[in-house]
Amino acid sequence: MIEPFESSQVRTGVISYGVSSYGYDMRVAPEFKIFTNALSSIVDPKNFDPKSFVEFEGDVCIVPPNSFALARSVEYFRIPRNVVTITVGKSTYARCGIITNVTPFEPEWEGFVTLEISNTTPLPAKIYANEGIAQVLFFKGEEEPLVSYKDKKGKYQGQRGVTLPRL
Repeated sequence: MIEPFESSQVRTGVISYGVSSYGYDMRVAPEFKIFTNALSSIVDPKNFDPKSFVEFEGDVCIVPPNSFALARSVEYFRIPRNVVTITVGKSTYARCGIITNVTPFEPEWEGFVTLEISNTTPLPAKIYANEGIAQVLFFKGEEEPLVSYKDKKGKYQGQRGVTLPRL
């Protein structure tokens, strides 16, 4: 269901990741799209302009003040048909004004997770690649859904890399 899988929580010298009490702390990969206003683009989810961001790869990503970056998880997830998830940001980042948003993983969704990382502070913020970024909580349904994400051929099924909005 999760590859690569860390069966215990890794904590020494890093922002923790791996299995937690009722979930899994995923890591952020060293691949980022940092939003910028250098070319005065407009962010439009129906007509996304790739000039809205700069691409960055590295062990530490600096998200500018009051700005935003997209990233992806290190882990590839395969969600069972009777499970849905909710993901919340890790407290270490939240206490620094970093908000991580991830939409729910629907039953039978699979792929690398696209992470939305907001820096709500007036200061630049560091994001550490290959360390914990958010906790995935798993909820098992009493019955399988009539239609899963895979059944409806969801537009983000099997996504690889940092995935931009699709219409």
